[in-house]
Amino acid sequence: MTSSTPRRTVLAAALAAAAGTAAATAAPATAVPGCSAADCADGAVPDPASGGTGRGHAPAPGLVDNRFWSSFTDWRCGAAAGTKAVAGHRPGLVLATPVGRIDHTDPHTGRTSAWEYATWTSPLHTSTVPATEAIASWNAHTPPGTWLQVELSGAYSDGTATPWYVLGRWASGDDDIRRTSVDDQTDGKSTVWTDTFAIDDTASGLRLLSYRLRLTLYRTPGSDLTPTVWRIGAMASDIPDRFTVPASEPGLSHELTVPRYSQNTHVGQYPEYDNGGEAWCSPTSSQMIVEYWGRRPSAEQLAWVNPAFADPQICHAARFTYDHQYQGCGNWPFNAAYAATYPDMNAVVTRLRSLTELESLISAGIPAITSQSFRKEELTGAGYGTSGHLMTVVGFTPDGDIIANDPASPDNQAVRRVYRRHEWENIWLRTKRYNASGKTVSGTGGVCYLYWPSKPTPSQHRALQALGIS
Repeated sequence: MTSSTPRRTVLAAALAAAAGTAAATAAPATAVPGCSAADCADGAVPDPASGGTGRGHAPAPGLVDNRFWSSFTDWRCGAAAGTKAVAGHRPGLVLATPVGRIDHTDPHTGRTSAWEYATWTSPLHTSTVPATEAIASWNAHTPPGTWLQVELSGAYSDGTATPWYVLGRWASGDDDIRRTSVDDQTDGKSTVWTDTFAIDDTASGLRLLSYRLRLTLYRTPGSDLTPTVWRIGAMASDIPDRFTVPASEPGLSHELTVPRYSQNTHVGQYPEYDNGGEAWCSPTSSQMIVEYWGRRPSAEQLAWVNPAFADPQICHAARFTYDHQYQGCGNWPFNAAYAATYPDMNAVVTRLRSLTELESLISAGIPAITSQSFRKEELTGAGYGTSGHLMTVVGFTPDGDIIANDPASPDNQAVRRVYRRHEWENIWLRTKRYNASGKTVSGTGGVCYLYWPSKPTPSQHRALQALGIS
């Protein structure tokens, strides 16, 4: 149901240099000619320490701020060094003219290879929520011979700036580099925990006020290959410490027809990917929703899987979400990035502020993958406890209870579960809990993955836009 590896690896106090993988000293980035300040919703790209005055894209100020760049104008409004925006039904960013070259030693293979690179830096975004955490997401395609890196730098409320933090080194495949998070990143004020930027001491009042994201696109030297990035952004949030949340009133009775897959039917399969199926809750949930939207891997893509294994696409999802540093398949942005490798799919990691927001998504036909942790007695009918688990919410009963496709089930037929509304609501939205030993540990505070097609229906567009996602 969850990886035996802790959800967030304990990091050392010092910031370690990422061996040979930073984009060296890039050529100065420049805004794309013809992109006016009026076009760029977040303005230009000032130094993050300045605090900035960007205009946000999130809904009314609250606990969560979402900002994603995905339109042709968005890509033109970034600061480009060797990259360019491309138009089309799905606008994107590509590598046009390399600005440098590095030798990168993959820490997980020991192999050193030369790569050309170019960069794109987002406009500075001032969050509507002075934040304690931020999680980036990206949607991209990296053909063989290419990969990308995502970084974040921001301004603190004390007037100082963060370093550039690496939030992921990613490729669609696993032949050129090993997909990986980067440990040991901290400046004494904040730390990157696998895929999450977090303020170290939230009680101090220190917050992240603004940030920018940097994409570095890599390719084999001398080639005309390029990654294509369709979306990048982040969710910033300041969820208060809470062991419980108030009960919400039921507002929807509806169930979506989502494929049902059990992770437990894959126990022992491909143990090199986080010990096999018993830890594959995240990729199993991701695959359910990918298939809900009518996408699935081809027979050619699944040819590597043992033909004796049922539902080989679950093995495929585990392999291509696996984080070689975290040593698990539960890296949140890597799951979203995997879903977006399918044709015309969008995917983000965010937080929802309430069960009412989740009801609005289900009403519009958008299921959600939610992250929660709980003791066995805290969720009636689950039959297990977990320090971290993903499941897919597909609907609500007439009484308002949660209908979930829970991959921690003995077989596919048993995946559909009904969980008591407030029990489930509490374990999902809380940020603090007591584990089986009585120790206070963290909760995820409403984290979820959202996947949807590039041409959503009007009601789906409205439901996403209400969350600040477009």
